[in-house]
Amino acid sequence: MNTNKITIFHQAVRYFFKTFFQLLYHDFAWTYDWVAAIVSVGRWKTWTLCCLPFLDNSIVLELGSGPGHLQIALAKKGISAFGLDASKQMARLARRRLNKNSYHANISLGRAQNLPFANGKFDKIVATFPSEYISDPLTLGQSRRVLKEHGELIIIPVAWITGKKWWDKLAAGLFRITSQAPGINPEPLDLDVLIPGDAFKESGFHLSHEIIHLPSSDVLLLRATKILVDHNPEELG
Repeated sequence: MNTNKITIFHQAVRYFFKTFFQLLYHDFAWTYDWVAAIVSVGRWKTWTLCCLPFLDNSIVLELGSGPGHLQIALAKKGISAFGLDASKQMARLARRRLNKNSYHANISLGRAQNLPFANGKFDKIVATFPSEYISDPLTLGQSRRVLKEHGELIIIPVAWITGKKWWDKLAAGLFRITSQAPGINPEPLDLDVLIPGDAFKESGFHLSHEIIHLPSSDVLLLRATKILVDHNPEELG
């Protein structure tokens, strides 16, 4: 198979999975946990919860709260948490999960580019495995607006499966083909390959990162800290 045919094949596969994930997040949201567990070889929830140590003693907004697993974990730690999701199906699942566990569900339906919250309300905003919306200037401007002074936007954009068993290698290969993970975890890591750092800088954030090493996988965690800038934060919203 020549290079052009391989490129076309990969593009077709990525388009298929993009459409599949879109349906998974909306019409077939009830299957999301099963599919996520299968494609990650059971690691998806563990990856998502890697952000917990960075959210202590905070009022937290989760963008793309999905089926509510992080919301439950935050509630168990006594952290004041709010969730936002554009999928009414996911918002419904999260509310049910929280109510079933006797926690109040602070879940709103909406988009990250137009946050329905007051200025300076949150200490932290968190997003785990978000799509391209996370680096949209509108998302970053709105995030900066609702964060307190020196607040942080915590993002887990990707994870790498590093296990040597055949099912790990199969899952890692699928992640690469579908662009869920950009190849093998490089050392040193070039963030610009993964996320447009200039967009964060221009929106008034200082971006740093660390890699969390887990058994048979690595997780990338980004910390975008709100900094003082010369222009009015209202203009960034």
